[in-house]
Amino acid sequence: MAYSCALVTGATSGIGRSFAEQLPGETNLLLTGRVEERLAELERELACEGRRVETVVADLATTAGRERLVVAAKAAGVDLLINNAGLGFFGAVAENSPEQEIEMVEVNVVAPVVLTRALLPSMLERAAKSGRRAGIIVVSSVAGFQALPFLGTYAATKSFDLLFAEALSAELKTKGVDVLALCPGTTRTDFFNRAGLRISFSPYMVDPDVVARRTLEALGKRTIVVTDPIQRIVRAPTLAVRAIKNAVIAKLMQRLADRNA
Repeated sequence: MAYSCALVTGATSGIGRSFAEQLPGETNLLLTGRVEERLAELERELACEGRRVETVVADLATTAGRERLVVAAKAAGVDLLINNAGLGFFGAVAENSPEQEIEMVEVNVVAPVVLTRALLPSMLERAAKSGRRAGIIVVSSVAGFQALPFLGTYAATKSFDLLFAEALSAELKTKGVDVLALCPGTTRTDFFNRAGLRISFSPYMVDPDVVARRTLEALGKRTIVVTDPIQRIVRAPTLAVRAIKNAVIAKLMQRLADRNA
């Protein structure tokens, strides 16, 4: 499905860049990241006749950065929001700096909530008027399925992202907005280097282009997509049970919401 305008956070590298590159040429782009030079390079790469590509330099760990992006996104008329920006720091909670711990929560949790809540009313309004569905992708992680010592805060933020997306999906499925939680596993990006984590890379490590393509294909068809082939097999039974449980809970909560309306 083609969207009129997509906002991609964390667009200058990794999965975010792959999302930006794989969206169709008829979709206008609003791209954000922290490094102006990288954004300018990406803008030049993706610009084409008939397509609007805008960039916003913003640090999503800050209130000012989030507010700057919200203003630009409202003006652009975003109907596909890809909450991709994220970061993690390897180490015990007591040994990581307080600033690192807070930054993970600000970028991984606060930013997706702020952006989603700010843009959702206009997305719903446009979807109702046009009859075209809007979309929201929240990038979680397979780390969000369990506690991970030494990646404790990171895993907790990704668990939040997963639960947030699942709840949103249930709330919005009949209102014209598709919501998908992306749970990548080991992906060929700079995440591990930036996190300060030395690992032996798996031969099953997935290319970010593959992750982005599978996610865009799954939007509107599924609620959770796991792109790591091993994790997908391991978690298939759990995800099936989770889907049934969530469907039952959604119906119960909808009844509760109707009674309190």
